[in-house]
Amino acid sequence: MENISIAITDDDALIVSLLQGYLQNREGIDVVLTAGSGEELIASLPLAAKLPQIILLDLKMTGMDGIEVTQHIKENYPDIKIIVVSSHYQRMFMGFMLKTGVSAFLPKGISPVELVDIIRIVHKQGYYFKDDQLATIREQIPTKAPKPMLQEEGLLSDREIDVLRLICQQKTAKEIGDMLFITQRTTEGHKNNLFAKTGAKNIAGLVIYAIQHEIIKVEELPVI
Repeated sequence: MENISIAITDDDALIVSLLQGYLQNREGIDVVLTAGSGEELIASLPLAAKLPQIILLDLKMTGMDGIEVTQHIKENYPDIKIIVVSSHYQRMFMGFMLKTGVSAFLPKGISPVELVDIIRIVHKQGYYFKDDQLATIREQIPTKAPKPMLQEEGLLSDREIDVLRLICQQKTAKEIGDMLFITQRTTEGHKNNLFAKTGAKNIAGLVIYAIQHEIIKVEELPVI
């Protein structure tokens, strides 16, 4: 199986060096790029021999901050997943970070072992929520969020809703296909339709859409 390619961006050179040394020695992970600022990261990506699949990104940096970098990455490299690891971590920022396109939002005090586990989860599932973050997301969703009129043209079909619910439960395309008795290719087709119809840019966006439109309850999401 191909290694997970990682980029590390932080204006603290010591943190970059320590993370690079630790992750590079973990099985299945390959650090392909490091940068000391958002500007350096953005300048390096077009020249990279291999694009990272996941970027570990600081939030507060000299020059471009992590939010600006995330917005640029999501506009220009939508398939790259971003894990923000910040000393400015606060749960109240969780909803905003997800809307920006972040796949996981973590405190800098996280253990390296847990970080590796989260990298693998984000690579496989597209997002990572801690249980306290789920509670915060629920609090930040408007209480008057409209229920979907599922019979209206252009909205989700019953099968697409089935697929969306299983995506929110962290099922892979193969697992979804097996559970719904459809091919993996058909599952991917439904997933692409979900992105087009909901306007979501990543799996985290689909999860937020499903919660806001009461397709799935926060309590039904798996807790890691």
